[in-house]
Amino acid sequence: MSAVTNTFENVKAVILSAHKSSTSREKVNFYNSWAENYDQDVAVLDYRAPSLAANSISSHFNGDREAAVVLDVACGTGLVAKQLRKHGFKHFMGIDGSEAMLDLARESGLYQDLKQSLLGEEPLPVQWGFFDVVVIVGALSVGQVPVDAVRNLCNSTKPGGYVCMTTRSNCDNVDYKVSLERELKQMEEEGLWTCVDVTEVEDWERAVSEQEDGYTSGAVYLYKKL
Repeated sequence: MSAVTNTFENVKAVILSAHKSSTSREKVNFYNSWAENYDQDVAVLDYRAPSLAANSISSHFNGDREAAVVLDVACGTGLVAKQLRKHGFKHFMGIDGSEAMLDLARESGLYQDLKQSLLGEEPLPVQWGFFDVVVIVGALSVGQVPVDAVRNLCNSTKPGGYVCMTTRSNCDNVDYKVSLERELKQMEEEGLWTCVDVTEVEDWERAVSEQEDGYTSGAVYLYKKL
């Protein structure tokens, strides 16, 4: 895949091809092959989730940003860390299933530590209760990370720390979003965390589904661990 194919129609075809990946290995292979063009392609989609998540965290985080340690789950090439860096955060650990994505994240120079792990299939390779902020952008959706993986995100966070999650609200992801919100609420009822903010966003990214035109919508969730 070369950069000259970087048009909306070509990006759309790339993403729709990912939906044919059914096994974890196929998905990882897809992301390995997409890594080189990933940043340019999501720019074509006007993908706003990384900046929206960073804005949500920044508007509620009152601690020392320079000292805070951030766990960036499904970090990809480092788009979220890049946005959080603009808000004064400096310490990042990244986890992703794709080695090719991690290679690009490493090149960014933003991360102090990077680890390969398949979220939902393997336990997070981190110390529980260690992070000031845990963020996952883009991976909580149908066919990717299972809903119950959010408990690992909560487990990784310090008491008083924040967990920021995003998901799409498009037609393909409706059932997943309902299940995700049910799990978030259940965890709140169990006294694990409290909801700080939920932001529904209309212009999340350009729609690639055959059933949609224009922009698809999405949501940013911010929770504080008790």
